[in-house]
Amino acid sequence: MQKISGYLIFLSFVATLYSYFFNQALVVISALPLWLSVVLLFSTLRNKNILLILLAFSVVLLFVAKINAYPINVKALVSINQYLIVLLIGVGFLRLITTPKNEKITNPPKGKNAFIKTYISLHLFASVINLSALLLIADKFYQKTKKLSHLQIILLTRAFSSDAYWSPFFVAFGAAVTFTPKVNLVYVISCGLSMALIAFFLTYLEVRKDINLSHFEGYPLHYQNLILPFSLAFCVLLTNHFFPNIKIIVLVALFCVVLAWIVLPIKEGRQSAIKSFSHHLHAELPRMKTEISLFLIAGVFGVSVSTIFQGLGFGFPFDYYDYKVAALVLFVFIILSMLGVHAIISISIFGHMLQGFDHTLVAVTFLMAWATTVSTSPFSGVNLTLQARYDVSTREVLKLNVAFLIKIYVACVLVLYLVSKNL
Repeated sequence: MQKISGYLIFLSFVATLYSYFFNQALVVISALPLWLSVVLLFSTLRNKNILLILLAFSVVLLFVAKINAYPINVKALVSINQYLIVLLIGVGFLRLITTPKNEKITNPPKGKNAFIKTYISLHLFASVINLSALLLIADKFYQKTKKLSHLQIILLTRAFSSDAYWSPFFVAFGAAVTFTPKVNLVYVISCGLSMALIAFFLTYLEVRKDINLSHFEGYPLHYQNLILPFSLAFCVLLTNHFFPNIKIIVLVALFCVVLAWIVLPIKEGRQSAIKSFSHHLHAELPRMKTEISLFLIAGVFGVSVSTIFQGLGFGFPFDYYDYKVAALVLFVFIILSMLGVHAIISISIFGHMLQGFDHTLVAVTFLMAWATTVSTSPFSGVNLTLQARYDVSTREVLKLNVAFLIKIYVACVLVLYLVSKNL
């Protein structure tokens, strides 16, 4: 079942790209292999409760819409997050050529400089290969003491999550631009990089007086491994400049796979490359089952809620969207995340409501919401991973991040103000 699901996921990936460039009417058909893969793997999912709850609510809402003759967008219901999943699949191929080797470091650097270098290297690598970079460094920390220190938890969560402010290789970026196709890409990435820098300085100011910082052992990665992925980012931005009508998430996904196909045979040889690709298809792609299931079902739930709202004539409570409203939306996202609501679910709901406003400001808000909640909510995927894999407690995560949450929220509001005034 796992192998079949892996090939179905890749089939959906190829079919979606084909439908986008040649026949967009086929996008619904290209989503069907994904849904079939979810059906095949659903019994193997660990945390099915939230998915079952979302499905149950969606069925109820769609039933209410049907009996009240509210128009239901079947295409959106099936494929609203299709391109987002394509991005997720495409970026996964980058790991074949960019994941750093898990080398043993005999004399790891220590002190403040080690903290800074490890933070920056994790941030840069995670911006491209996402969770793989975090697990690589977290494993190094954990192997030595069998427990993550407060400093290590702070570094891991914040260096990783702040990538969501700006990285086009993050699912957060794909989720944001799904509902904001008219976004000013350069502006959004610039704002995101500014927020990532602010997050770093806030974190460093918080830990610089920690008595344990002078003994902190870091594991900085080799930056030369970033040449390929950042070349890819340059190609994506350059192509977007000349062909602005092509979805950015489609470009990223396409370039990721093409680059992997070109570089891997050069690095490993043709036979070894074929084996690596084959293993990725039938072993690595099925491991994305949780994310794929969540994105598909969250899309159904978001469309269901939007259908009811539109049928009742209920829309966004404001007829404008400035920095004050954006700050309020961001606050709602944070509260929902603390209650266990994933950012993709919130974006699926708010995305429909906010499509009539300035897409750049909306996209910046969504990225801020995702990045902020990933680092601070004990229910985020990153913190749940730390809890399950490294025995980090929920209370510990909350305690370490409450003060930071307040500070970063204030910083977000200030940046939203500047964005709002300069658009």
